[in-house]
Amino acid sequence: MEQIDTVVIGAGVVGLAVGRALALSGREVVVLESENAIGTGTSSRNSEVIHAGIYYPAGSLKARLCVQGKDMLYAYCAERGVAHQRLGKLIVATSPEQVPALDGIVAKAAANGVHDLQKLTAAQARALEPALSCEAALLSPSTGVVDSHGLMLALQGDMENAGGLLALVSPVQRIALRQGPATHPIVVQTQDGTELACQVLVNAAGLNAVPLARGMDGLDHNLLPQAHYAKGNYFTLAGKAPFSRLIYPVPEAAGLGVHLTLDLGGQAKFGPDVQWVDDPTDLQVDPRRGDAFYAEVRKYWPDLADGALQAGYAGMRPKISGPHEASADFMIQGPADHGVPGLVNLLGIESPGLTSSLAIAAHVARLL
Repeated sequence: MEQIDTVVIGAGVVGLAVGRALALSGREVVVLESENAIGTGTSSRNSEVIHAGIYYPAGSLKARLCVQGKDMLYAYCAERGVAHQRLGKLIVATSPEQVPALDGIVAKAAANGVHDLQKLTAAQARALEPALSCEAALLSPSTGVVDSHGLMLALQGDMENAGGLLALVSPVQRIALRQGPATHPIVVQTQDGTELACQVLVNAAGLNAVPLARGMDGLDHNLLPQAHYAKGNYFTLAGKAPFSRLIYPVPEAAGLGVHLTLDLGGQAKFGPDVQWVDDPTDLQVDPRRGDAFYAEVRKYWPDLADGALQAGYAGMRPKISGPHEASADFMIQGPADHGVPGLVNLLGIESPGLTSSLAIAAHVARLL
């Protein structure tokens, strides 16, 4: 059995950020990834948006780590040459009834430490985006987009330069938490039979994080949430979009509505919607779901032409709250929560996980 100081499970953006932070702090780190490449799960199937930290409940981990992470991410991308753009975002009220909600969003943002929102009249919003239809809007200048794969390659490079290792095609089969005075009390067994005894284990397995935690021998499973899966379907726009900023409707219950995001090449996509599923590998996009997109998008872009939307791709949110529950906060369980020295479980790391990744990594380093 090999001994190593630290094992991180999952080479998505959060796992790589954690591996980097711990390697830079001087730990001996190996990151285990079940797939044959980094970031093939939730990290590569999202909007690639750098969120400002507007919507999350005050005092929540999502709010705090998003606001911290946004600043860290912009600085990191600039320093490491990772492609990104601070495009800005318009949050639009498309009916008179929605206009009062904008003041609530400003107040919520301010409580989270986001003070750069600007309230716009319909005319001011249209001056920025002539194709837009709305009653009023908010401009979030610090919202942007990032090349998520370029970011993950930079994090991997930093980790490896600091002596960390990445092991691909290394799915974890079993985790045992040994009682007693062992110097390396956590044993991780991979599918090929390799056993790693470690002092520190960070479970950053994304969609598989809850099942992995529930399979740990020696962990109180009453402390763990249930896993739920909310698929988000995206539809791409044929041709060029007449917008230069992201356009978001006033938020809805389970998600942020069918919004328009732009990639670094200016290509527009719409989504994600919210489709609750039982199978986290169900990533097929049903083209018929596009029918509902037209009505939603035309609330803020009435000139969207019939037939302009094409089925794009789907992502999966690793949720720890169900369809009829309030959206749960990130659950970052350290030794103080479950009593197991050296173990951190990162559960329910959905949006804004990409934006928060560097701040989550710093938070984990502090817990350890």
